[in-house]
Amino acid sequence: MSYRFCIKLFFFLFITKFAFADIININNGQIKELSKINVPIVDVRRVSEWKQTGVVPRSILLTFFDENGNYNFDKWYKKLLLKINKGKPIILICRTGRRTRIIAEMMDRKLDNVIYNAKDGITSWIDAKLPTVRPQH
Repeated sequence: MSYRFCIKLFFFLFITKFAFADIININNGQIKELSKINVPIVDVRRVSEWKQTGVVPRSILLTFFDENGNYNFDKWYKKLLLKINKGKPIILICRTGRRTRIIAEMMDRKLDNVIYNAKDGITSWIDAKLPTVRPQH
């Protein structure tokens, strides 16, 4: 390999690393600490789920998957951008962390910021007897 090619490859890999979002799994303690510094929590569950369990205080309620598992990423993403500061970190939460991981991976190429995934979701939050509020949507 030529020296010039190696430099170009390194530069490309370096830029690519920083051109996408970082996805970081977090626990309840980290959610509490991040919310203290106003990192928004985006709850992607459905209305029926919010009503059943309540939501983490000050959450942004923005359903991603419908009851049949369908979604429109572009429409959801446009709504999200109206509620968050692009380039700033966000926390995604669902029931168990599975859906938010999928969504975070979809967002990976759209956002240039940190995406925190509540890895055990609202079920862990409730099991830890942390506060929830009635959804205001």
